[in-house]
Amino acid sequence: MTYVISDLHGYPLEKFKMLLGKAGFCDDDELFILGDVVDRNGDGGVEMLCWLLSQPNIYLIFGNHEAMLLSCSFVLEQVTDEFVESLSKHNQIEILSEYMFNGGDVTLKALSELNKKSPEAVADIFDYLREAPLYDIVEIGGTNYLLTHSGIDNFEKGKPLSSYTPDDFLWNRPKLDDEYFEKSITVFGHTPTICFGEEYKGEIIKTKTWIDIDVGAAGGFEPVLLRLDDMKEFRN
Repeated sequence: MTYVISDLHGYPLEKFKMLLGKAGFCDDDELFILGDVVDRNGDGGVEMLCWLLSQPNIYLIFGNHEAMLLSCSFVLEQVTDEFVESLSKHNQIEILSEYMFNGGDVTLKALSELNKKSPEAVADIFDYLREAPLYDIVEIGGTNYLLTHSGIDNFEKGKPLSSYTPDDFLWNRPKLDDEYFEKSITVFGHTPTICFGEEYKGEIIKTKTWIDIDVGAAGGFEPVLLRLDDMKEFRN
């Protein structure tokens, strides 16, 4: 069985394990997390990331919040005069400010604490994030599913996936009537479904060519685990 979930944003690991248990998730199954494990709530997803490092059948798709975290990894470096000078040279102060505004403060705090105990663990987390793909494709029951974080910006029929930029997969905000591929289903998060209308509050949206599974965990709603084999939804 193949499962997808997205935009956990610091969702507690123990509750996440409970959700997997409700679905009967096992070693023979696969789970794809469609980006944004980190930021906004709790420990910012740091405990979750540490756990994911040892999960062979759970895969993280790169999200825009993972991208922002990597761009701010410099804050864990030793503070020296040269380091402070480099911040201004590379506009890193503005980058950090934007990340903090978007909920990165809790993640950086938790990583800082972890870094004091185990710099190796923090290094492993950053390596794991750098290796996360922008998208993946799975075939289930004769249907191809393109799994990515935000859908696809600047979409053109016939345009190869390799021709899109990373930002096209990370920052897209689709409209309800947008259409993607005719012979596959694009599954993504990033845009909470309530943004499409109050009637979609806390609910997955399924259209002819795409599925949005971000039901708003960043804002306190329970995330939904979707099993692609039969489209069954699981909630805590």
